[in-house]
Amino acid sequence: MSEKDGITEGSCRCGQVRLKVKGRPMMTMACHCTGCQKMTSSAFSLSSLYPLEAFEVSGLEPEIGGLHGDLRHFFCPHCMSWMFTRFDGMGPFVNIRSALLDDFGGFRPFIESYTSEKLPWAETPARHSYPKFPPMEDFPGLMAEFAQSGN
Repeated sequence: MSEKDGITEGSCRCGQVRLKVKGRPMMTMACHCTGCQKMTSSAFSLSSLYPLEAFEVSGLEPEIGGLHGDLRHFFCPHCMSWMFTRFDGMGPFVNIRSALLDDFGGFRPFIESYTSEKLPWAETPARHSYPKFPPMEDFPGLMAEFAQSGN
């Protein structure tokens, strides 16, 4: 995982959309919901939450796919990699698919959500599990704990 003020870069599968984030994520997550399972063709999606001002996109302009409301999923228009999610109801944040960041092996999920929909064999090392999405009032404490964890 990047140092506090370091830069971490990444890209979609074809490399035509590039991502850059500054600093450490505010939280790392795994989501087991059936929507993430379908969009990733996997057991869960991995993501890292960053402040919007720490995030840059270059190259091709990402397109909205998946969800199109307050929660919007962005994809590469060429290879269709699911790259990041923006959710207007939660403030100026971006949730980046961790596997698109270079050297993402250190981005271990700190929380997991939608465990009520998880596949029985899908396991993560997350410290906190939620049957649905964590309540909004839990996030300040979770982010403080994540920051202290060195995760």
